[in-house]
Amino acid sequence: MPSFDIVSKVDLQEVDNAINQTVKEIGQRYDFKGSKSEVTLEKESIKVLSEDDFKLKAVIDILQSKFVKRNISPKALQYGKVEQASGGMVRQIITLQMGISKEKAKEIGAVIKETKLKVQSQIQDDQVRVTGKNIDDLQEVIRILKGKDLDIDMQFVNFRS
Repeated sequence: MPSFDIVSKVDLQEVDNAINQTVKEIGQRYDFKGSKSEVTLEKESIKVLSEDDFKLKAVIDILQSKFVKRNISPKALQYGKVEQASGGMVRQIITLQMGISKEKAKEIGAVIKETKLKVQSQIQDDQVRVTGKNIDDLQEVIRILKGKDLDIDMQFVNFRS
């Protein structure tokens, strides 16, 4: 029976490359001369540290542009609140979205049901599997889901016929 999986994954090597490019650009830019700003990759999050809110926003803008250039969707990033750090600095934690949460999986399942196509969806850990008898129906589901704004970065993998 034809099927495909809906997943939400981020290539950590590309994230690391984007962060390295951001750090390099911060070191070269005139408006960051003599200031302390750093971007570090932790397990599934990015820590951005800077002197003030203005510089923090500038660092995040640079980081976002590097992500877009490396084909990492901005929807894969969840921004924490801006916090005060030691030494008068400000910090923001950006979490990388790995996997689809149960709530989002249920939302995806509801969207698939609304299509009235003869396909079934089942939630499997952090992904959603869609099966159906007709390949055209599966392709229609992919087209509909790409058109919907579900606030997550989705990839469609393991298409089997």
